Order: sequence, then structure tokens, then C-alpha cells
Amino acid sequence: MSLSVETVATKPYDGQKPGTSGLRKKVKVFTQANYTENFVQCILDANGAALAGSTLVVGGDGRYYCKEAAELIVRISAANGVAKLLVGQNGILSTPAVSSLIRHNKALGGIVLTASHNPGGPENDFGIKFNCENGGPAPDAFTNNIYQLTTGIKDYKLVRGLQIDISKVGVTTYDVAGKPFVVEVIDSVANYVRHMEEIFDFAKLRDFVSGKSTGKPLKMRIDAMNGVTGSYVREIFLNRLGASETAVVHTTPLPDFGGLHPDPNLTYAKDLVDTVAKGDYDIGAAFDGDGDRNMIIGSKAFFVTPSDSLAVIAHYLEAIPYFQKNGVQGFARSMPTASAVDLVGKKLGKEVFEVPTGWKYFGNLMDDGRLCLCGEESFGTGSNHIREKDGIWAVLAWISVMQHTGKSIEDILKLHWSVYGRNYFTRYDYEECDLEPCNEMMATMEKNVTAAEFVGKSYTSSGKSYKVKQADNFSYTDPVDKSVATKQGLRIVFDDGSRIVMRLSGTGSSGATVRLYIDSYEKENVLGQASVMLKPLIDIALEISQLPKFTGRNAPTVIT
Repeated sequence: MSLSVETVATKPYDGQKPGTSGLRKKVKVFTQANYTENFVQCILDANGAALAGSTLVVGGDGRYYCKEAAELIVRISAANGVAKLLVGQNGILSTPAVSSLIRHNKALGGIVLTASHNPGGPENDFGIKFNCENGGPAPDAFTNNIYQLTTGIKDYKLVRGLQIDISKVGVTTYDVAGKPFVVEVIDSVANYVRHMEEIFDFAKLRDFVSGKSTGKPLKMRIDAMNGVTGSYVREIFLNRLGASETAVVHTTPLPDFGGLHPDPNLTYAKDLVDTVAKGDYDIGAAFDGDGDRNMIIGSKAFFVTPSDSLAVIAHYLEAIPYFQKNGVQGFARSMPTASAVDLVGKKLGKEVFEVPTGWKYFGNLMDDGRLCLCGEESFGTGSNHIREKDGIWAVLAWISVMQHTGKSIEDILKLHWSVYGRNYFTRYDYEECDLEPCNEMMATMEKNVTAAEFVGKSYTSSGKSYKVKQADNFSYTDPVDKSVATKQGLRIVFDDGSRIVMRLSGTGSSGATVRLYIDSYEKENVLGQASVMLKPLIDIALEISQLPKFTGRNAPTVIT
């Protein structure tokens, strides 16, 4: 029986402007009449003529409303000339898995249902983003087009009568207005696990994890935080690498993440930190809701900053077969990320790129063959195997480095610092602040730091002095397509390489989040207590920004 396409009249909603990682709003916003339908229709329309006969990937992190939204996307895609959908079973696919599937299947793109590390549940957040044919997040020009379309949408198309059960793996072909439409519900983890086996030496890692090659099993604590990575964690770390059942926790994806805040940092992964702090584990790791972020800690909860994690992996890329085979190109980091990887790049003679926050900015460099490893201070690390950050990949990379060096995580870091010096780093998040005074604060600070007399100024706190070398509102010209991103955050660089960065984040769903980043470099004093070493530059940053005055906050919501 041929299914008919229905055209449904609608009206635009204000505010459907994608941020750095898609559109994120409260569930109650997305479940308004036609709200999700409007946005999905505009994503499809933004693809233009390429949409007809195309293949798309659909999946998400399993949060509340994910399954319903996936089924809705199937019905809208069917009505808009898409030829085939690859849909994760129960609507579940990690963000790295979506990127891998797009690339392996040469799909036009993928619709990812996630609000990443934001809380889930009926009272919390949902999100939708589009990844392009290279597997990476849609670039600014594409998301701007989506937004423009949302402001003038008058109707969307739907195949209302299409019945789909995405809980069962299998292929179903429909006749939609005389044309075939195929929905393939796929095993959520199979393609991704095969991809990891191509990158890493699983046999060698299995011997290391089991203790066969060392005489001592690797004691792991892997926390999936009830997010999408649970199934991937069980298949890779238990079934493929032979870790014990006690090595993994919170591996069942839940619509509200079991009440956990699926953000892998010292605040929200406190259960993992407290457990590993007892000294019974060699490595601890946690992932966020959609599986693209990671946190690494060593024995006794020795914390690895994301900036250091990126630099260490860069130094030891030869430990990973993928890079032995494909070579090592350049490195990159987001602008707020500490510049530790810059020092590795300089020593190894590799290009190092500093880009705006948002993984999409790495994609062009990868596609152009100039970049193979990149990261963000917000617990994102990845390589050119896909076009997203990849939490599980990062943990496998660290285990590979441990196997390669025969050293503990703490000893790997201390050796690294002895060679390169140490970038003490912290991020202060002030969440859900009033927007107007935050905008005033940023404008005032920009006026002050971009004044001609600011460069050369010296600041002193707790006996430590810093002299300003450069200050600006960071802008970036893509070396590949020459596109320009402006006003990406206020940046103060000092003579010794230390930096202060401040920006307003666009990934939250309500209010403004002020992020203050402190990157304090020490060449010799590398074994100090981070909080003590960072305090002088933190105090200087608060003085320059006048943050307590503008926000009314005397302390951050989260310290990373």
C-alpha cells in the first residue's frame, strides 16, 4: 500500500537558532505543537537538492523524548524524498558513532538527538543537531541557513500513516507516494566497535588489561553515567578487552540519566572520583550523555586536565596503530584550552591550530589533511578517524599509552611536565546568570583590554607578576575555506605564555553561563598544588573582569 504525504500548516517559533552544538532547549519547549517538526523540516530544507534520494543517520543519547523524536524524524524524512535512514536501535547512537556511520556509509549527514552533558528528563534538556557528510557538526553557514528557514516556515511535510518499530533491528521498505523509502534499524554499537578495532591493537590491549603481558591486571573504573556509552563500554571493555564486571558502572542508558548530571568532571563525576581516590584502581574514566566527552583520572584520583590529556596523547601517538599507518599531521585545540599541546607540536615540528570553541572548526583542517589530533578543555578529545570528539577513543588512547610506556598515569604526566613544563589550568563556570549584566561585563572588559595602553601593563598578585603581551576578542580565519568567526572570547596573553580567557557560552538552555579560563604556565615549578599555583592569576582575572561586581556572584557554580 502506498503511503501519502501530508502537508501541515505551521507558524515560526522565535529562537530556533542553533548554537555551537545544535539547538538545545527544555523538553517542554521541544514538545510544543509543531516545534520539533518545524526545526527538523528546516534541517532537511537546508540540504537543498542533495536531500532527494539521500541516506541519513538518526540517533541520540537516549534522553527523555529521544525515541519519540526519532520516530517523528522518520515520518518527516519519508515525506521529503529521503531514500534511506539508518536509525539506531531504540533511537540510541552515541555522537561519535553517528559520525562514524555517516563516513562509513557515505551518507548525506545525520540528525543527532542530544543535549550532550546537560541533564535529562521531562523537566530538563533536549537537543537536535545536524552533522554533515564529513561526519562533523554543520558549519556556521549551514546552521545560519537553518535558522533563516525557521523564521519563515509556513508548513512541513509528514507521512502520518508510517508505522515504525525502532526497538527491533531490521530493514523495512515502504512505498511513499510511489517511491521506495527504506528504514534500517541498526545495532547501536557494532559499527563503532569495528572502527575502534581498526584503530587500536585490541589483542595487545587485552593482554595488558588482563595482566598477561605484565603479570598484573589493569584495574579500571569506567563510569558511563547512565548515558549512551553504556552499551559501548560493556562491549569494548568487558567483551573485547576482558575487564571484569566490577570495572564498569552506570551502563544502562536512562531517560533522566538516573538523576545523574552526565558531565564528566570533578564535580558531577564525584562518585567515580571518590571511588578511585581510595587507591584500588589504576585508571578511572567517565563519559557524558552522548559519549563525546571524557574525563581521565589515575590512581588515587590523580586528575588529568583535558589540556594535558591532549598533549600527552600527542606526544605518544606512535603507541596507536592508526597513526603508525596513517602518519601524524598537525594538532589543534580550542582557543580557551591550555596551550600544552602547542609545546608538543613545536618540539615535534607539527602545525598547531588555535580555533574557536566548537568541534566543527576542526573538520575543515582534517578534511584538508592538516590535522590528526585535537581537543577542547571541556573534556573533548578526538582524532581524524571521525569528525567529532570521542570519549571512548580517548580512554583507549590512554590505555595504549600506559601499555606503551609501562608507567602509571601520574608518572606519565610528571615525565611530560619535566620535558615541556606545566600549564596549570582551571575553568570557573558561573551558570544561569542574568544576561544583561553579563553582556555589559563583556563589553566593558573588551573596551579595557583592547585599549592601546593595555599591552605592556603588569599585574601582580601573591608575589607573582604577569606582563601583558597581547589582548583581543579572538577571531579566526579558517585557513582552508577562508571563512571568518569573530568575537569568540576575550583573551589576554602574558609574556610567559600564561593566559586569561573569558567568554559567554551558547550551549546552555536558559540564562547565560560565564566561563573564566586560567592557563598559568610554569617551566620549572611543575609539581605544585594546582589551586595554589593558579590563585595569583585567578585573582588578577577577577580584578580585570570585575566579574563579582557584574554578576553578583562571589563563587563559581562549577570549578574544573
